[in-house]
Amino acid sequence: MDYSHVSCAHVTQTQNHRADPLTVLVSIGTHATLQTHLHLEREAAAEAIGKSSSKLQIASFIGAAEEVIMRNKQVILRDTVSGFPKESDMLVITGSTELKLPEGSSSGAVLVKNLYLSCDPYMRGRMAKRHPGDSYVNSFNPGSPLTGYGVAKVLESGDPKFKQGDFVWGITGWEEYSVITATEALFKIHNTDVPLSYYTGILGMPGITAYAGFYEVCSPKKGETVYVSAASGAVGQLVGQFAKLLGCYVVGSAGSKEKVDLLKNKFGFDEAFNYKEEPNLVAALKRYFPEGIDIYFENVGGKMLDAVLLNMRIHGRIAVCGMISQYNLEQPEGVHNLTSVISKQLRMEGFVAPSYYHLYGKFLEMVVPAINEGKITYVEDVVEGLESAPAALVGLFAGRNVGKQVVVVSRE
Repeated sequence: MDYSHVSCAHVTQTQNHRADPLTVLVSIGTHATLQTHLHLEREAAAEAIGKSSSKLQIASFIGAAEEVIMRNKQVILRDTVSGFPKESDMLVITGSTELKLPEGSSSGAVLVKNLYLSCDPYMRGRMAKRHPGDSYVNSFNPGSPLTGYGVAKVLESGDPKFKQGDFVWGITGWEEYSVITATEALFKIHNTDVPLSYYTGILGMPGITAYAGFYEVCSPKKGETVYVSAASGAVGQLVGQFAKLLGCYVVGSAGSKEKVDLLKNKFGFDEAFNYKEEPNLVAALKRYFPEGIDIYFENVGGKMLDAVLLNMRIHGRIAVCGMISQYNLEQPEGVHNLTSVISKQLRMEGFVAPSYYHLYGKFLEMVVPAINEGKITYVEDVVEGLESAPAALVGLFAGRNVGKQVVVVSRE
C-alpha cells in the first residue's frame, strides 16, 4: 500500500485499493502543510471565512479561479513513534481547503464534513514504522493527517451510492473536511434515531468486532462461563452484554473502581474486578471461575493471557481481539503457558472486523432493537474539538477513558 504524499502546496494521503474492505483511499484536499508560511494568502482567506460564515456561502477568488475556501483543521503525525505515544507526537494545524471534489477524482469520490472521530487501540500500531505485510493495515505517513473510523456528512458525491446530505461512517481523515476517493468501506447510515456518535462505537467497527468475535469466533452456548478483559472499553462492554443476553455467566476486568462499578451496575456483568488490585491473576480468575472459563475474549495479552490459559476449561475458546498491554512495549512479553492450548484442546483465533463486514446487516437487525428496548446500553467518553484528539488517543493506553472514546469535530 502506498501512503501519504506531502508537498508544499498540497497534502494528499492515499492507500491503494485492494480487496480488503479496510483498505480505503482517503485523499486529503488541502492547501496547507506543516510549511504553512508558504500559504499566507489561503490562510487569510480561510480565517476570514471562518469568522464571517458558518455555512459554505463565501466564494474566495485565488488567482483567476473562483473557489469556495474553508478552514480545515487537521491532526498531523509528526514522526513514527516507538514506546509510549505522547501528545507531542501529533500536531494540530489549521490550513484551508477548497470545498469541491478535486479534478479527476469526482467519479466514485465523496467530499465529507467530519462530525465524530473514533479513537481506537489499533491506531497505535499505525503510528509505528512497519514493513509492508507486517499487519492488515499499514502505518500512518508522518507529515500527513491521521486516518481512522469516523462519522461524516456528505457535501458532494461522485458515487451513486451516496448523495449530498447523507450520513456515513467508515475511514476518514482526522480533520474537518476530507475527500474519500474509494468508498467500498464507507457505510451509509440509515437509522438516525440513535446518536450519530454510536456509529463510531456500538453501531460501527467496535460493535461488529464484538458481535463477530463473540458469536462467530467463540460459538457460545447458553450457560457457559465467559471472561472479558478490558471489559469497560468500546468492545468489551458489548461482549459482556451479548453474553448476558444469551444466558452466560460473565465476569469482566478493568483498571479502576469506577469501571468495575460500571461493569456490574450498568452493563449487568455477574462479577467484575480491578486487575490492578490482584497480586495473583491466576488465583483471582480461579476465585471467579472455580470450574474454569469456557470463553475468553482477549483484549489485553501478556500476563493476563498467561493467567487465563491456566484457567480455561477443556474445549474452551479464545477470541483474540487485541493486546493493549503490549502495544507500547519495545520488547513484547512472551506467553509461557501455551501448552495449555494442547492439553485443554483449546481453540484460539485472532480476527479483525473487516473480515466480517458482510454480517453488518444481520448485526444491525439484532443490536438496534436491543438498544431501543433498553436491553443493551453503551457508555461513551466524549471530548470536544480536534485540539482534544491527541490527548484522547494517548489516553487510551493509560486507561484514562471510561467507555468508548469519541472526538467531536462538529455537531453539524
